[in-house]
Amino acid sequence: MATTAALEHVALAQALPPRLLHFFKRFPPPQLTTPTSTTTTETSSPRWKTNPFLASKNPTTGAWHSPHYSLRRQADLFRLAIDHNVLSLMPTSPKHPLVKEAKRIQHGLRVKGTGEGQRVKGKYWERTLQSRLDTRRQAMERTGTWERVEEVS
Repeated sequence: MATTAALEHVALAQALPPRLLHFFKRFPPPQLTTPTSTTTTETSSPRWKTNPFLASKNPTTGAWHSPHYSLRRQADLFRLAIDHNVLSLMPTSPKHPLVKEAKRIQHGLRVKGTGEGQRVKGKYWERTLQSRLDTRRQAMERTGTWERVEEVS
């Protein structure tokens, strides 16, 4: 039974594009890795640097290390993972579709200038339209009043 699962994983790996294969070789997902001995080799990443998509702080030196993958490359990897149905194997990231959706739900649609008491800038004619219509309406009222006064006299 374990061999059929392993064969399925091998078949899935053969269908993946090289960029995803390289990513999974370098940073295998925790679901597929088996617990190894406590000794670490030079090729494996340190325990504190588990997510290649996030910046991490070295606990010994206190130095921050930037992510292995830039945001653009993260987005490319996530697009490939979605296309090949391996999104569940990817680590969390700001570019992860589920994280993006949760953030969009939490913050809603934010457009600059749409807060309370604010308006979206708009074009000049849109911003001045109301005052021009008011001026025109007042002028028409004065004209109507003037015409009525002329008719009476």
